[in-house]
Amino acid sequence: MHKAILTLNKVKQMSKDIDLQTAMIAALDEYGYEKKLSTDLEQARNKQQMSKYLKSLDYSLRRLLILQEAVNDLVEEEKRFQAQQENIQTYKTKIINLSRQYNTSYQEILEIMARQGQK
Repeated sequence: MHKAILTLNKVKQMSKDIDLQTAMIAALDEYGYEKKLSTDLEQARNKQQMSKYLKSLDYSLRRLLILQEAVNDLVEEEKRFQAQQENIQTYKTKIINLSRQYNTSYQEILEIMARQGQK
C-alpha cells in the first residue's frame, strides 16, 4: 500500500512538472509571436518595417535630421570598411598567386616584399 501511495505521488508530481513545462513552452511561444509583431527596430528587416518603427518614436523634424546624419555617417563608415576588406582580400590573393607563380611560400613572398620596401 505504501508503494502505491509513493507511486501515486510521483505521478502527481510528474503531471505538475509536465503542466509547468507546457505552460512555459506556451509562454515562450507567445513571447516569440509577439516579438515578431512588435515595432522593434531589431526585428525590422525591410524599409516598411523600419519606417513603422521610426514613426513609433514620434521624433520631431530636428531629431529625425540628426538621426539621418548619424545613419549617413554610419553607412559611409561601413562602406569604407567593406572596401578595405575587399582590398585586403585582393592583396592576399595577389600574394598567393605570386607564391604559386614562383613556387615559393606565402611567407617568403612577404619577406621579399618587406626587404624591397626597406630599400
